[in-house]
Amino acid sequence: MPQRAGGRGPDALRPIALELGTNKYAEGSCLVRFGDTHVLCMASVEDKVPPFLRNTGRGWVTAEYGMLPRATDTRGEREAARGGQGGRTHEIQRLIGRSLRAVTDLGAFGERQIKVDCDVLQADGGTRTAGITGAYVALHLAFQHLKSVGAVKRWPLSDHVAAVSCGLVGGVALLDLDYAEDSGAEADANFVLTGAGRFVEVQGTAEKTPFEEAQLLALLALARKGAGELVAEQRRVLGIS
Repeated sequence: MPQRAGGRGPDALRPIALELGTNKYAEGSCLVRFGDTHVLCMASVEDKVPPFLRNTGRGWVTAEYGMLPRATDTRGEREAARGGQGGRTHEIQRLIGRSLRAVTDLGAFGERQIKVDCDVLQADGGTRTAGITGAYVALHLAFQHLKSVGAVKRWPLSDHVAAVSCGLVGGVALLDLDYAEDSGAEADANFVLTGAGRFVEVQGTAEKTPFEEAQLLALLALARKGAGELVAEQRRVLGIS
């Protein structure tokens, strides 16, 4: 059995915190902490939509993702200084946007766009899963703002959405990998689930040797447990009974 930082068990999340209202200007904001991974999520409401949605009466939800230069143990160059966003950044921000749209009624808030910026302040594994979990909270707060000013026809969110990583380390299935675990894992996976337990996306990779169906099911069971706990925390901080 691998020894985990903090002595947590194989099915335990890192200490989780969702802090609301961390930016005074954004219509919705949340600082999410998965252990030593910290991501600031800010939802901005814009009275415009992409060209393909003009004059349709429908809105749009999208996301942008980035890491501060010193989010990791050595300083990384800003992507702007390297000439633009890399493939990993594009992949993650598209994943965050898809995850949010999966639980959003785009016809419920008019021709407006909500853009959720997810900026990694500190990275220790699982930045995309923390980003999705915090982005949902920021989006929820932005919709609360729109509702308060009478700008929504009906409540746009059909469910919660949260994400968590799992992996095989030393042959053992573990929940919510930190960087040291992720970098040494035989296999790792990211699961995006709704509050009802339905799947939005599953990303899984064998890093060393192919894994068995039974191992995949073990990772899935951990993901369901972890996502359920994350949704419960979202509901708690948002005051949803």
